[in-house]
Amino acid sequence: MSETPRLALPLVQPSQAQKHVTVNEALVRLDGLAQLCLASRSQTVPPDPVTDGACHLVPAGAGGGWAGHEGEIAIGSNGGWVFVIPGHGWRAFVADEVAQIAYLDGIWKGGVLGSSASGAAARFETVEFEHELAAGTNQTVDEIPAGSMVFAVSARVIEAITGSLSSWRLGTAGADDRFGAGMGLGAGSWGEGLLSAPTPYYAAAPLLISPESGDFAGGRIRFALHYLTLDLPGM
Repeated sequence: MSETPRLALPLVQPSQAQKHVTVNEALVRLDGLAQLCLASRSQTVPPDPVTDGACHLVPAGAGGGWAGHEGEIAIGSNGGWVFVIPGHGWRAFVADEVAQIAYLDGIWKGGVLGSSASGAAARFETVEFEHELAAGTNQTVDEIPAGSMVFAVSARVIEAITGSLSSWRLGTAGADDRFGAGMGLGAGSWGEGLLSAPTPYYAAAPLLISPESGDFAGGRIRFALHYLTLDLPGM
């Protein structure tokens, strides 16, 4: 046997010369995979220069030193890359997304709370996005995805809201204050938008921002959508 069965760590062979090379490579892999933190899973071009110990999940279409390693974990080592194939049940933190993912049946999935042998899963996700307010009244922003159960939509003003309005509200068509009303205009103002009962959305639904007692002139708001989705059982 030339490597360990789970993490593919290289093993020192009998009478091997330069044993330190093999040991050091094994330590590099172990150092990268323990408490696995991926810098990114979307970057297709390897960073230059290489940072020793930095881990990336190689996406489809990657080139350069990552070409031919789609789906593998690339670990920076001595100016180059060491590649490891992930195993079923592995978990990782993706730094540029601030997200936890799990490797199940050959697919990385985010927010997994529970899963079954055939691939069914319950996944809780938080998606963040920003909206720059245009002059006027009601405005729509990113959609609540179809087939989701929403627990909350939280918001924070990151650039002061200007205009003739006194406050604003957040909701959806037919319930324009579902996630809050009377919210402040100054930078740092916020709203939690926590629902008293989680609400299912079987079809996609745009979020609606509405001014109160006036119109918008400008400003920027950051939103976070907190929701549960389901993956169906496999065949």
